[in-house]
Amino acid sequence: MTTESERQTKLTMELRRGVLVMAVLEALAAPHYGYSLRRFLGEKGLEVDEGTLYPLLRRLEAQGLLSSVWELQEGRKRRVYRRSGAGDAAHQSMLEEWQLLNQALHRIAGNTP
Repeated sequence: MTTESERQTKLTMELRRGVLVMAVLEALAAPHYGYSLRRFLGEKGLEVDEGTLYPLLRRLEAQGLLSSVWELQEGRKRRVYRRSGAGDAAHQSMLEEWQLLNQALHRIAGNTP
């Protein structure tokens, strides 16, 4: 049997999964390597585990939403990720959908007309 705490954890994880894709696409308006992206997201209040972030970056790249190249940064070779043209379009579409959903939730909650 699932406890209330386990249920809430699962619901929170589902919510974070979708938001994380949007956050990564937003953050990659500027190039980042994996650790710098993780640090940037954390500084903005979105802590992401390495075991979540790196597979997500690989998946988004495989989907054509990101591109990456090896660059020498801070004396080390690092894989630097950038949003692709398709990633720009997906980001814009997701942002518009997010705004519509947010407005609908506010109306449902009775916070706006």
